[in-house]
Amino acid sequence: MNELVQLLVNGVSMGCIYGLVALGFILIFNATGVINFAQGEFVMLGAFLAVTTLMQWGIPTLPGLLLVAAGMGLAGWLFQRLAYQPIRDKPLLAIIICTAMVSAFLKSTALLVWGPYPMSLSSLLPDSLIVVRGVVLPLQNLAIIVLTGVLLLALYLFFFKTQRGLLMRATAQDFDTARLMGIRVGRTVGATWVLGALLGGAAGLLLAPMWNVSIDMGGSVALKAFAACIIGGFGSVPGAVVGGVSVGLIEILAASYLSSAYKDAVTFLIMIGFLIFVPRGLFGERVSEKA
Repeated sequence: MNELVQLLVNGVSMGCIYGLVALGFILIFNATGVINFAQGEFVMLGAFLAVTTLMQWGIPTLPGLLLVAAGMGLAGWLFQRLAYQPIRDKPLLAIIICTAMVSAFLKSTALLVWGPYPMSLSSLLPDSLIVVRGVVLPLQNLAIIVLTGVLLLALYLFFFKTQRGLLMRATAQDFDTARLMGIRVGRTVGATWVLGALLGGAAGLLLAPMWNVSIDMGGSVALKAFAACIIGGFGSVPGAVVGGVSVGLIEILAASYLSSAYKDAVTFLIMIGFLIFVPRGLFGERVSEKA
C-alpha cells in the first residue's frame, strides 16, 4: 500500500505538468480554433531559460523566475504577432502548418543557442523526503502538486474575477459577437497566446529538475498533454487538468506493474479508445448543428 501511495503521488505530480501544457492547448484552441503544435517548444524554452538565468547567470531565485516569466510572455507575444496575426484569416490548415513550422524554428534556434548536449537544473527546493505514516514522499513532487493548484486557483480568479478574464472568456465563446460588442479581440487573443506560453514555460520550469533539459524534451510532453486533452475533452479547462492527471497516473502505473517500455503505448491506446468510444472526452460538451 505504501508503494502504491508513492506511485500515485509521483503520477499525480507528473500529471500536473501534463495538465499545465494541456491547459495551454485548450486556451489557445478556445480562443482561436487552432491547435498550437509549438506548445511543446514553449516547455523546452521555459526549461532552457530557467537553466540560463538560475544556473549559468547565477541570478537569485525570485528575480530569475520573474525573468523567465517575462521571457516566456515575450515569446508568446512574438508568436502571435509574427506568426499568427499575419495569417489569422487564412484557412485553418495553413495556420496549423504555421505553428508546426514555428515549432521547428524554435528547436533549431535552441540548438544554435544552447547546443546539442543536455543540461540540468538543480532543484529549487531542498532535496529532502517527507515521511507520512511510513510513506516516503519526495518534497519536489509534493511541491509540483501544490504549485499547480496555486496556478489553477490564480487562473480561476483571473478568468472569473477580472475584466480581462471576462473579455477572454467572451472572445472564446463567440469571436464575431465579441467584436460586435466592442471587445478588442486582437489584443484579447494576443493575451491568450501569452498565457499559453506562460503555462508551457511553467511546465518546463517544473520539469527541468526532473529531466535532462534538451531540445527534444517538449515533444514527448506535448504528446502526453494532447492525449490529456482528448481524454478530458478538447475545449474543456477542467478536462485538461483531469486528463493530465489521468495520463500521469496511467503512465506511472503501467511502468510499475507492466513495463516501462509499454507505458507510452498504454497511454495512447487509452487515448484511441476515448476517440472511438467517448470522442467528446470526460468533460466535453455535446455539439449539434441544425440541418
